[in-house]
Amino acid sequence: MTQEQTELDIVVVGAGPTGIAVGAEARRAGLDVLVIDKGPLTASLQAYPTDLEFFTTRELMEILGVPFTIQEVKPNRRQALVYYREVVRRFEVPLALYEEVTAIEPREGGGFSVVTRRDGGGRRLHTRAVAVATGFFWWPKKLGVEGEELPWVRTQYLEPYAHFDQDVVVVGGGNSAVKVALDLWRNGARVTLVHRWAQLKKTIKYWLRPDIENRIAEGSITARFETRVGAFLPAGDGRRSRVVLEGPGGSSEIETDAVYLQIGYLPYVELLRDAGVAIDEVSLRPAFDPATCETNVAGLYVAGTIQAGTDTGKIFIENSRHHGGQIVDHLARREKQTASSA
Repeated sequence: MTQEQTELDIVVVGAGPTGIAVGAEARRAGLDVLVIDKGPLTASLQAYPTDLEFFTTRELMEILGVPFTIQEVKPNRRQALVYYREVVRRFEVPLALYEEVTAIEPREGGGFSVVTRRDGGGRRLHTRAVAVATGFFWWPKKLGVEGEELPWVRTQYLEPYAHFDQDVVVVGGGNSAVKVALDLWRNGARVTLVHRWAQLKKTIKYWLRPDIENRIAEGSITARFETRVGAFLPAGDGRRSRVVLEGPGGSSEIETDAVYLQIGYLPYVELLRDAGVAIDEVSLRPAFDPATCETNVAGLYVAGTIQAGTDTGKIFIENSRHHGGQIVDHLARREKQTASSA
């Protein structure tokens, strides 16, 4: 059963770092705000590798002057989880966690109805504005090959310890694939890195590139470049699990205990599309004004990595934490214009 709710100034969809920043900015401006997420607070960070260290330095992750008080220059996953909880506490950001937004419906005369689903029913929230900050981490890209659904073929990597003395295939050629391959190798796995292009991506971080290139050159990590995955084959008939590879030398099979697909993610744009936002069908980039973050639908904003569509390497925490300020400032200006013309 859907319950009707009173009017809000802004609803934020997504409780990651950017969504928290939007909520904190709204609270500082005295707006009635609610941040909604279908999972827990900072769900994407919780799914990061257990021992992850951010590429970004601590001062570039700070929100609204809340200090990131750690000794290390670059925070790790656990420190970031603590920090973002502190921002929520500091600004008393209202949260609705484990509640999924299923529709954003523009209302006649302005504003929106936000329809949600949760255990025990759903509700319909009325709001002047909506900011979508859903990121991309929950929608991994797929290869579309046989056996991709097998339990030993995974997209989420947490830690290497279960793979000591195992054969592991890592698919991808970007920063995530390189970090996973190095972490597995350093913890006793035999690693094969499979990448469809002739060399690793140019975006590999400068401190990672010599490490992975040296491990490949010395034979510690096997690299199969210009190679695609043709299929994943389950164990049977006395044979282990296998990965079918299509490369310069033709088709081949390698045995493996586990596979980690690190080929990137896709933004979830259906909420925006259904609300009337223009979406580029190639890049999946929503139409929006970079100065205000407002889409072609008045009052509907996009914040964080979803702005970049499939170009997920373009927007990070450090250059999206200001989106909240842009959105709230634009809302304030619009309110003044409305008041002056009344």
